Amino acid sequence: MRRKRNSEIYGIIGLGRFGFNLAVSLCKAGKDVIVVDNDAKKIKDISEYTENAFIVDEINTISLTEAGITNCDTVIIGIGETIDVGILATLNVIQLGVKKVIAKAITPEQGCVLEKIGAEVVYPEKDMAVRLAKRLTSPQTMEYISLSEDVDITEIVLTEKIDNVSVAELDIRKKYGLNIIAIKHGEEIITEISPNTQLYKDDSIVVIGKNSNIENFENYLA
Repeated sequence: MRRKRNSEIYGIIGLGRFGFNLAVSLCKAGKDVIVVDNDAKKIKDISEYTENAFIVDEINTISLTEAGITNCDTVIIGIGETIDVGILATLNVIQLGVKKVIAKAITPEQGCVLEKIGAEVVYPEKDMAVRLAKRLTSPQTMEYISLSEDVDITEIVLTEKIDNVSVAELDIRKKYGLNIIAIKHGEEIITEISPNTQLYKDDSIVVIGKNSNIENFENYLA
């Protein structure tokens, strides 16, 4: 495929719910995407979004090379349920020299094997469950990204306890050990934040910090 200027090429192997939705999202974002699966119907469905969709009966280095996977900067393997196939596909992609390989895992044991052969590992079902639990148990939390076991980036809705207060007056870094990296005020996204920036009820702030500190701040808002 012809690479767009300064554009990364993504490869997706396996069009289950995870792989299909990921492929659609990347295509809608204007990215170059190569998709591989052994199901003709799934390939037909994804062809609405990318011209580079290929039916591959057997996943090996030859079929992946023919599909253009070696041209990819990042390849995501969405085969998690069939463990041996997913691991073999991951190994084949790594052997082809792809710079970044991300593999879906269902169990910690599967993830451990994938990490040992050189892949980054994601747990889509677990991650979605954790995200939902976070939203159910913390009403102020809208979205979050886990950077490690201890540190998160979290979007929090402000309550009436913080209304028409400046960033300096809130002093969230000193009081809670958190840093504000963005503020959403209505439709406006503010990233250039000064001590005089005002915060209002129903604004969303994106903070980075330790999980325990974020929880303490959420408890204060509740």
